[in-house]
Amino acid sequence: MQNSDIYDAIKTGKKGYLFTMEELITCLRTKDISAAAMQTYSRILHADIIAIDDIMLFPIKKEDSSAFFNLINTLHEKVSLIITTNKSPTEWAETLDDEVLASALLDRLLYKCEVIKLSGTSYRMENRQTILKKEVKRGRPRKKPDNE
Repeated sequence: MQNSDIYDAIKTGKKGYLFTMEELITCLRTKDISAAAMQTYSRILHADIIAIDDIMLFPIKKEDSSAFFNLINTLHEKVSLIITTNKSPTEWAETLDDEVLASALLDRLLYKCEVIKLSGTSYRMENRQTILKKEVKRGRPRKKPDNE
């Protein structure tokens, strides 16, 4: 869904980018020592729309969560954000290991937003049902004894 939103924005002349949370954290962590990361960071700051996939999926180190908050705070009300997450906002404090930071981050992200909650079978998993239904035989094939 976020891919098509980014694509539509680009078709109308907007600057749009899609990142996973991991890619974004890596950019924030390395922007001061890598020219490529600094270039990516600069594009983020000048974007019209950014999609962040799998936000809060993995625990985030304290210094990384502070850098992420600072980025969101800088982008707040300047850039349209699309985020995808499998965790409820109440679980973010645990992922960030900081309830106050999670609250401040959610305050900025949820301000003037549209929340779309999807439920049901995962699209990715739905297309893999045939694979999951097959029995997988494990181990080596048994060797027949020489006397058979």
